[in-house]
Amino acid sequence: MTPAENIDELYIKLARMAEKEFPDIIEHAEIKRDRLRLHIVDGSFLDVWLSRRIPCKYAFHWERRHLDNTVYRWDNAAHKVLKGLETFPHHFHEGAQHNVRSFKPKETMKDTLRVILEYVRQRIQST
Repeated sequence: MTPAENIDELYIKLARMAEKEFPDIIEHAEIKRDRLRLHIVDGSFLDVWLSRRIPCKYAFHWERRHLDNTVYRWDNAAHKVLKGLETFPHHFHEGAQHNVRSFKPKETMKDTLRVILEYVRQRIQST
């Protein structure tokens, strides 16, 4: 099995988990060419991207700019300006590109997605 096939299988597993465990916030999951898109009940979406070329490279991108001009992204892009961050290169853009906090992913992508979807659930319920 190639790494790309492994990622495709992981996208399927993540989609099933999200729809099963978070039916109150996930309308449906859509596997696109290079990512998994989770459609959220408020009209936003969460993209899950796993690199097919660089092992362990990821980004979870919650797009809300069309709703309230915010964007949330959990990723491990090694931005040089974040080198002093405790969890570097892992970090979280909370609401805006420039608002960066530490983020430590869980041991598996499934558990990391669970933490992120819990965050999404709490944000949606608080609005």
